Amino acid sequence: MSEREQKTAGLAATVEHHLRNYFAAHEHDLPAAGLYDRVIQEIERPLLAITLDECHGNQLRAAALLGLNRNTLRKKIRELGLQAGRRKRNRLAANDD
Repeated sequence: MSEREQKTAGLAATVEHHLRNYFAAHEHDLPAAGLYDRVIQEIERPLLAITLDECHGNQLRAAALLGLNRNTLRKKIRELGLQAGRRKRNRLAANDD
């Protein structure tokens, strides 16, 4: 899937594409047991980090956007070792990646 196709596809389509590639990489075998937890762990960290960044570190706004209780978000921030302080985003620097 090209970058342009990924931008126009929904989140579910993008995830499906990556999961199909993951399974295909295992050829005729299946991935190791515990796939669900591994996928959730892989998605949770960037989901929370990017949401916090988009909310400029405002945990209350990020929690509301995610549909989480603020205390649950704070617990996850600690567990994942994320930076949660208020910060100014530099959109130009963020877009250089």
